[in-house]
Order: sequence, then structure tokens, then C-alpha cells
Amino acid sequence: MKQTRRKFDSAFKAKVALEALRERETLSGLAVKYDLHPNQISQWKQEFLEKSASVFDHKLPSSASEPEVDVSKLYAKIGELQMERDF
Repeated sequence: MKQTRRKFDSAFKAKVALEALRERETLSGLAVKYDLHPNQISQWKQEFLEKSASVFDHKLPSSASEPEVDVSKLYAKIGELQMERDF
């Protein structure tokens, strides 16, 4: 019988990698607990360590707190107001 490949979301991978980093249990213990191969846990742990520095590199854009503005509507409004002022 053909088995389908299991897919894990990033939250689960991070949870397992963090537990592996804490080293409260061995990799074999975690493998049994989460029904994974110890090599897979080691791989996720290594990937987590490599990419953890990039978490602090990203800066929030200054416009993140400001709502999105439709520029074309604003230009149309400016044109309308200039026409009213000219009369």
C-alpha cells in the first residue's frame, strides 16, 4: 500500500526544533514523542539556528501603521478642488 508523504507546518517544526534546543529530552526521545526520525529533528534544529538571525534583520515599514491610500483618488480630488478654486 502506498503511503502519502506527511507535511508539517512551520509552527510544528519550530516547536520541535525549540524542544531539541532545550535538550531536556534526547533526539530519540523526541523522535518517539513526535513520530519523526532523529535526523529530521536535527535538520530542523540546524535550519532553525541558521535562520534565527534573520528574524531581527527585518524592519517594519514606516507605512505599516498608516492605512493604504488610493493615490489616483487623491489626485482626482486635488484636480476637482483646483477647478472649484478657479471659479
